[in-house]
Amino acid sequence: MSRGASGAAAKGGKKKGSTFTIDCTKPVEDKIMEIASLEKFLQERIKVAGGKAGALGDQVIVTRDKSKIIVTSEGPFSKRYLKYLTKKYLKKHNVRDWLRVIAANKDRNVYELRYFNIAENEGEEED
Repeated sequence: MSRGASGAAAKGGKKKGSTFTIDCTKPVEDKIMEIASLEKFLQERIKVAGGKAGALGDQVIVTRDKSKIIVTSEGPFSKRYLKYLTKKYLKKHNVRDWLRVIAANKDRNVYELRYFNIAENEGEEED
């Protein structure tokens, strides 16, 4: 019996913490969006371990630093889910047509909101 108990303790004792950053510098400088509203949106919408939206508890912490939002998780947290929620926010505020969410670094734990390159597309249409 001691084997089963130690195996369960080993599985439960391992915590996978992760930190993700959403860099909103350009849209905030251009006053297209407010960083506080994105922070509030994420706090209300993030679901932890199949629970209700907004019930973060101590598992997930959403903080704001000037023009960046930092999401820190004690347990497993999907970066794809964070990207999905950010896109959902952009769509809700009607700026999804101008902004896109892309991974800014190689580790893919920093997302950045960038503008679509509209000037290149207009040049191609005129030809």
